[in-house]
Order: sequence, then structure tokens, then C-alpha cells
Amino acid sequence: MNKRAMYFLLPLIAFLFMAVFLYRGLYSDATELESVLIGKPVPQFTLQDIYQQEKQHDAAIFKGQPLLLNVWATWCPTCRAEHTFLNSLAAQGVKIVGLNYKDDRSKAIKWLEQLGNPYQVNLYDGKGLLALDLGVYGAPETYFIDSEGVIRYRHVGDVNARNWQETLGPIFSGLE
Repeated sequence: MNKRAMYFLLPLIAFLFMAVFLYRGLYSDATELESVLIGKPVPQFTLQDIYQQEKQHDAAIFKGQPLLLNVWATWCPTCRAEHTFLNSLAAQGVKIVGLNYKDDRSKAIKWLEQLGNPYQVNLYDGKGLLALDLGVYGAPETYFIDSEGVIRYRHVGDVNARNWQETLGPIFSGLE
């Protein structure tokens, strides 16, 4: 192949590669991000309770029954949108542990007082260390954890009535 043909062929190949890459991105589901932690126990940690700074929690809180670990923050508008539905899930008996992510503790407590508290335990992760270990991209994210403390599913984005009925509820029921 001569030099002149190469000058035309290389940009064409680069363009086609980028077009395929971007096309795949348009049609992928951002709520189904892969996680290397699926099938593995929740990482070890020690975090303060959001209400009582002297009270510490560790990974033992994830054992005993299936539950959701919901990553949330007051600065997250989508978290506010999903909060009402989380309250209704908690009222139905779904155990939810909250992970308050990189937030102001006093704002978070005020939020829970105003909007209701769906969480049986609420961890304060002010520095985002547990969230980093979990591979959190941002809030909200929800992890489905079985009774042995093993992560079985990761959902990125809000939990709402539609996706609970169609996808998430059946996954959660399968954990029991």
C-alpha cells in the first residue's frame, strides 16, 4: 500500500473505531455497571452511626437477613427523589442500611427528621472511604446484600416503584 493511501486509511480507521465506541455507549444501561464485588462480602470497615458519633458499626450489620445498602447524600437531588419510595419499602419490611456519603452530618440528620428515616442503621461515611471500597461512582447507588453479608447486585441510580416492580424487587426476593 502506498503512502498516500495510508494517509486516508488511518483517519478512517480511527473514525470507525470511535464511532463504534460511542454507539455502544449510547445503548448501554448505566444502571448496570459491573462491580468486582458481586459475589464477595462487603468490605471490612468501621464507621460511626450518623446519630451517635461514639457508636461504631462494622460489616457484621450485614449478616442475618437480606438487605439493601443505599448510598445517599443531602447534596444529591436524585436521592431526594427516591427517598419517599425507600420509606415505603421500609414500611413493607425491607431492611435498608443507609450510607451517608461525603455529606455534612447535621444536614443529613435534619434531612432524615424532615423526610423520614427508612434506614434501620445509618452509617456516616464523611470521607467516602467505604464508598471508595465499594466502587461507588456517585449517589444514589444501592447494593443488594444476602443474609451472609455477600453483595449480590448493584443498582446505580434511584430505586423507584417502576424499577422495583420490574427488576429490583424480584432480585431482592431471590435473596431470601
